[in-house]
Amino acid sequence: MNETEYKDLHMTRTFDAPRDLVWKAWTDPKLLAQWWGPHGFTAPYCELELRVGGKYLVHMQDPEGNINPMNGVIQEINPPEKLVLLTQISFEMDGKRPEANILTTFLFIDKGSQTEIKLVAHPVKVDPELADAINGMEEGWSQTFEKLQALFTK
Repeated sequence: MNETEYKDLHMTRTFDAPRDLVWKAWTDPKLLAQWWGPHGFTAPYCELELRVGGKYLVHMQDPEGNINPMNGVIQEINPPEKLVLLTQISFEMDGKRPEANILTTFLFIDKGSQTEIKLVAHPVKVDPELADAINGMEEGWSQTFEKLQALFTK
């Protein structure tokens, strides 16, 4: 498969928290570490350089204890309304290290005591070995958003 065979993922979710708090959960590494990743995954290490061209790195740890690094560059940032990330995902698989690059746009829409997030994830480059990961993005983001909402209801 090549990048032209993957469709963009479009998702919208509403969170029971004001926009400034939701933005902070995305941009404060200590908060990000509390909710990032699908169910069963943790994020023991997060760093974020909040500026255009700034780098970020999240060590996503799977239930077996394997670290799956996600890193990338901030393409656009307009606090607290918009965040655009170019993410590189690379996993060790059978002695190889295939990659996927995804351009993801997050819009944070103020709804008073709630915040709506609109996500568009555009696969830019995907090595064939990561096809399942790319095809599972919707489920992964849905679970990640559930964990984010749980952060606001603690």
